[in-house]
Amino acid sequence: MLGRTYEGQNCSAARALEVVGERWTLLLLRDSLLRGLTRFGEFQASLGVAKNVLSARLDLLVREGLLTRRRYSEHPDHHEYLPTEKGYDLLPAIVALTRWGDRWAAPNGPPAVFTHAACDNEITQALYCPSCGRPLAAHEVRPKPGPGFARADP
Repeated sequence: MLGRTYEGQNCSAARALEVVGERWTLLLLRDSLLRGLTRFGEFQASLGVAKNVLSARLDLLVREGLLTRRRYSEHPDHHEYLPTEKGYDLLPAIVALTRWGDRWAAPNGPPAVFTHAACDNEITQALYCPSCGRPLAAHEVRPKPGPGFARADP
C-alpha cells in the first residue's frame, strides 16, 4: 500500500488507491455492487479469501464509508454489508477496469457482459465532453490545475 503521507504528491488517484487499491477490496466491491452479495460467508465463498483478510477489508470499506454494516441476526450475532452512495460511485471505475480486462486479459472473451437491467442491451462506457457531447479518445484528455492544486512557494 501507499504510505499515508503524500509529501510532494497532491494526487486524488493516489488517495483513492489508498482506500481501494488492494485487489481483495476491489473484488469485494465488485461482488457487492454487481452480484448483490451482502454477507461475510457469501464474500468468503465467492472470493476464497482468508477470513482475517476479508474481515480487515470489510472493516476498511465500512470505515471509509463505501459499505454500511447492518445486523440481520442477534442470536448468533451476524451482519450484512450494504453499498453506500460513496460505494456506488465506484461502479463506473469497476466497469471500466473490467472492460479493460475483457480487452487485454481475457483470451477467450469476456466472462461476463454488463447489460442494462431494463432492456437487457449491453452497455458501453466512454468519456464524453459535457459541452460538445463528442466522445473523447485518450489523447484528447489532459489534466489542468483544479481548485485543490497547490502551487509551490517561490
